Amino acid sequence: MGRLHWPRRVFAQLLLGQTVVTVGVTAVTAGLFLAPVSRELDRDAMQRALAIAQVTATDPDVARAAADRDPDAAQTIAERVRLASRAEFVVITDDTGIRLSHTDPARIGLRVSTDPEPALRGESVTAIQDGTLGRTARGKVPLRTADGRIVGEVSVGLSDDSIRRRLVSMAGGILLCAGAGLAAGTAATLLLARRLKRRTHNIAVADIAALLIEREAMLHGIREGMVALDPAGRIRLANDEALRLLALPDDCAGRTVDQLLPPGRLADVLTGRVEGADLPAVRDDRVLVVNRMATADGGAVTTLRDRTELESLVRELDHTRGLTEALRAQDHEHANRMHTLLGLLELGRHDQAADFLAEQSGTQAARAARIGHHVQDPHTAALLTGKAAVAEERGIRLTVTPDSHLPDALHDPRALLTVVGNLVDNAMDAASAPAAGTVEVRFRTAGTTLLVEVADSGPGIPADLRERVFEEGWSSKTAPAHRPRGLGLALVRRLVERGGGRLAVGTGPLGGARFTVELPEALRATDPLLEHA
Repeated sequence: MGRLHWPRRVFAQLLLGQTVVTVGVTAVTAGLFLAPVSRELDRDAMQRALAIAQVTATDPDVARAAADRDPDAAQTIAERVRLASRAEFVVITDDTGIRLSHTDPARIGLRVSTDPEPALRGESVTAIQDGTLGRTARGKVPLRTADGRIVGEVSVGLSDDSIRRRLVSMAGGILLCAGAGLAAGTAATLLLARRLKRRTHNIAVADIAALLIEREAMLHGIREGMVALDPAGRIRLANDEALRLLALPDDCAGRTVDQLLPPGRLADVLTGRVEGADLPAVRDDRVLVVNRMATADGGAVTTLRDRTELESLVRELDHTRGLTEALRAQDHEHANRMHTLLGLLELGRHDQAADFLAEQSGTQAARAARIGHHVQDPHTAALLTGKAAVAEERGIRLTVTPDSHLPDALHDPRALLTVVGNLVDNAMDAASAPAAGTVEVRFRTAGTTLLVEVADSGPGIPADLRERVFEEGWSSKTAPAHRPRGLGLALVRRLVERGGGRLAVGTGPLGGARFTVELPEALRATDPLLEHA
């Protein structure tokens, strides 16, 4: 015979376990209910027997028969009472415990089988006792004459079988109710088990444990962030990479995204207020690509990829491409000048060739000198010189205003390069449409605070869009294949605000947009005596 095995499936375990529990609880409840009912029936039978005995003892004829020790009279009265009350027996004794009546006439004249002394002492007695007629519920009372003298006892017994029949008749209803409860509990257990079967996809308990272990290993082992939200928008789970990318606390579970992240595009994407695939977003200085998928229970799972390094490489590539275009433009211009110079020499116009060479050599040097005169920081000067060459190739005039001043005292030159580079690139894109125009850069200082203004002659930015231009992923230009648009100005604003600065956009003196950046503590404090030496 094969061994019984505990089922492996979750729903089967639940069904079996709940059925066993339901049957056990029903049986215990029925037993606990039947036990006091049985005691109550016994007590009721004893009280009925006592009442019959008390009524019988009030009959003067019974006391007279006991006093005269007249078994015939006693037997007649006892049988009449027994038949009328449907008792098992009615026994009348004298004052020594000798039977004067009994259902079995052969036992008349014999001493009763149970102790008659309590009744003969004047006490009323109730008990469940075993006697010559079996187990009965008994009531015994003293038998007194008119003057109060005890002359015997009256003992009445009710059959235990009649009590049991009453108990069985009541137990039927109790068991019927218990059966109905058991059926309802089993049906509820079956429905719950079937629902659990659908929810768990009929997998085994061991498989659940394995899936949990594998999920934990996968979530905390992958290099992508993952955030799971419940239908109320609270965080169910966030893996280690998500905590790092979003700078979330370890106890973020149970809190909403809006409680943990500042208002902005990232919070909107995580909560589903902004929808789409591969949505770019910025968290501090990190560039993230976010994807959100709703779950069947109304929640959502969001994945985050860190594109910070890739975005840096793309921007370096763009800068390199810009420098390459500048060099190509200079090479193209240099070739034209060389051809012109060669033609002048072949025509024998040596004086004009010398003047032309001096003029062209001074043009580029003069442009670099003008920029370097106002922009003393070498990194920013080099950036603007390269941008000016690219702008010239595109037919755009890029200038630094005569009242500009940027000393070589920057705390973080790279941050300023990011700010100026992005703003100048956007300004050149705007100034080149629909026709080539002008871009103007201005630097001003106030103590250790640096003010940067970049203006263009483009179409400008409508007032209702001046806040949206700083949102991650929003752009009025078509995105190239190698990178998403709408991150430059978002990074600039995050960089400026992280340093405690401000960034504003309005209409500039050239008719187009003007971006104004205020960078407090961007400059190192210098010695005034050295400045005027």
